[in-house]
Amino acid sequence: MYEFLQYKNEEGVVTITLDRPEVYNALNDKITFELQDALKAVSKDDTARVVVLTGAGKAFCSGQDLKASQDQEKRSFIDSLHKRYNPIIRAMRNLPKPIICRLNGVAAGAGCSIALACDLIIAAEEAMLTEVFINIGLVLDSGSSWFLPRLVGSARAFELSTMGTRIKGGEAYEMGLVNKVAPLEKLDEAVKEYTDYYAKAPTKAIGLMKKMLNQSGNASLEEMLDYEAYCQEIAGNSEDYKEGVNAFLEKRKPEFKGK
Repeated sequence: MYEFLQYKNEEGVVTITLDRPEVYNALNDKITFELQDALKAVSKDDTARVVVLTGAGKAFCSGQDLKASQDQEKRSFIDSLHKRYNPIIRAMRNLPKPIICRLNGVAAGAGCSIALACDLIIAAEEAMLTEVFINIGLVLDSGSSWFLPRLVGSARAFELSTMGTRIKGGEAYEMGLVNKVAPLEKLDEAVKEYTDYYAKAPTKAIGLMKKMLNQSGNASLEEMLDYEAYCQEIAGNSEDYKEGVNAFLEKRKPEFKGK
């Protein structure tokens, strides 16, 4: 299906792998449009319960392919963001299913933004996050200016973005940028602990909670109380709620279907 992506669905776990290892999975036009298409495919797949986003080879994603962009006669940054990058970030945040970043190596620039847009980041100790935009005289994009201060606070976000600081796995965990750190050889095992859970969890409720948490950053308490009531009404009419209650009453483990 794809030239620069690998896409597979195994028992509800969809793994999307950026596949340009020879350039550390740098983002050219084609791969960004393919990633948009892959995210659309996940959203339409009722069997997909959780997504793992990772990179082939040694890197997660080194950001924009600067060599490819230099081959273009005239480049509009605003068009590139509106057509290529912003749709990816919106699709990730709007997807009513959890997205786990399997951070196997460097995530730089827009690659760092894509990692931060995931719901969870499981990082190898050797992995590295860096906002390298400043090194070529650019500013944060692809959502980093929104995600970074919410994760580490405004002062630390300013430092990381204006100095292009490189943050390895362990330090990223201490700062709250990633959820779990593991040696590279045990990264798949660490990711599997999460996918095993989410593949059998009440996906509809998780999707609703993702929307709620997204909205809470720019909402008042009163607004969130109303939105919680709205979402709870939806969750309370789901098949998973009925199954959860029945399982509780019957003293057994629930078998959620994600509906």
